[in-house]
Amino acid sequence: MSIQIDVRRQEQTAVINVVGDIDLYSSPQVRQTILDALNEKSDNRVLVNLTGVKYIDSSGVASLVEGLQLARRSRVRFALCGLNKAPRQVLELTRLINVFDIFESIEDALKA
Repeated sequence: MSIQIDVRRQEQTAVINVVGDIDLYSSPQVRQTILDALNEKSDNRVLVNLTGVKYIDSSGVASLVEGLQLARRSRVRFALCGLNKAPRQVLELTRLINVFDIFESIEDALKA
């Protein structure tokens, strides 16, 4: 399955919508999109919407962690939303579930 990624701006937030599996083949594209959004420095926060993601492997988790690290260095808020069961379990197993700011929906994240 191919991955679809789009970025839109909403309320000084770069919302990155990801649809498809984040695996060894697609994680470089996800990583680059996250890093590009952070490097633009035009937004106060970056939100990665994972509603359309049913699977994420270690390379995908590494891309999210790298984004979080750059966001912290850049003093930009970084959050995830719309975690499905399998991606949530991966973050729980890796004990990263409490490292990320996680919201149920884009709307909840924008209110926070």
